[in-house]
Parts: sequence; structure tokens; C-alpha cells
Amino acid sequence: MNIARAWADLALRSALGAALAIFLLLAVLPRTGLYRTETVLSGSMRPDFNSGDLVIVTPEASSDIRVGQVISYRIPVGDHHVQTHRIVQILRRGEHPVVRTKGDANNARDPWTARLDGSTAWRVRLVVPKLGWLIVWLRDPLMRLLTVFAAPLLFALIALWRIWQKPDQDEREEPADGPSTVVPLT
Repeated sequence: MNIARAWADLALRSALGAALAIFLLLAVLPRTGLYRTETVLSGSMRPDFNSGDLVIVTPEASSDIRVGQVISYRIPVGDHHVQTHRIVQILRRGEHPVVRTKGDANNARDPWTARLDGSTAWRVRLVVPKLGWLIVWLRDPLMRLLTVFAAPLLFALIALWRIWQKPDQDEREEPADGPSTVVPLT
């Protein structure tokens, strides 16, 4: 096997391994409920995290939330998007706490109070700088088309090509006893 082919094989295997790891971490494991990944789209929480960062949030009992924690929740107005801000005041405790939040980089609190429905709140545990841009990029319609159709097709074609190609001189199988010669019957 020549060196170039060995490097190409290593690169392909590495790309497949990395794609599988990213798929597991960003698409499969969050479905277990152990954590969620969210992409930061604004700079309202600078310097803790910036646009394009990826935050990993974990569930915590709503009754255990405290002032100062950074949580992700659906805002109660407009499009009800998910927002990640710091709790600055807890107005009501209990099964469905009511909180006020504020972005660290904002001058004022958010103009609403948020009721946390459900038994859990999602608390920020880890920030991965700039990895959120990968999620934004993968959600682009063209990239989605490429990742859903083109990449699997390319991998299938490479696999078929490797099956159908003639083996290199180094890869040809020889019997365990060494080369044999055919002796004609007389």
C-alpha cells in the first residue's frame, strides 16, 4: 500500500469518526434529557459567553433555582424563543417559580417576568466558544442538503470504489505456502 493511499484512508476514517462523534454529542445524546445544547445568537451575556458560542444546559429542579444562576427558558412574549439570561429576582417560589432575568451586558432587566413551567429549569453548565457557529452553519438549507444527501452518497461511492478496484501488487493474496506453479497432467 502506498503512502498517499494510507494517508487518504486515515483522513477518511478520521473524518468519519469526527462526524460520528459530533452527531452523537449534538444530536443523539441531548435526546436522553441529560443535557441540551444551545447556540448563543446575541451578545447579551458578555463576557460570560458571546454570539456563536455553544452553551450546554442541564436540568435542575425548578424549586432549586437561585438568584445569580444562568438559565435557559422560553420568553413569555413575542415568538417565545429560548433565551439564556441570569436570574436577578425570584418573585414566587414553588412548583412553577416566577423569575426576573437580565443579560449581563444589558443595562436593564428583561421587560417581563417569566413563569418556569415544568418540574425542571435548564441551567447553563458549560460554554464552548465558537462551536455554535457550526450548528448555525449545519442548519443552513444548502448544508442540510449536502449532509443529508451528498455526504452519504459520497461515502457510499468511495466504499464501492474501494471494493471494485483492482488490488495493488502488495495486496494480492498468495497462498500460505508461497507461490505455486501449475504442473500439467501427462
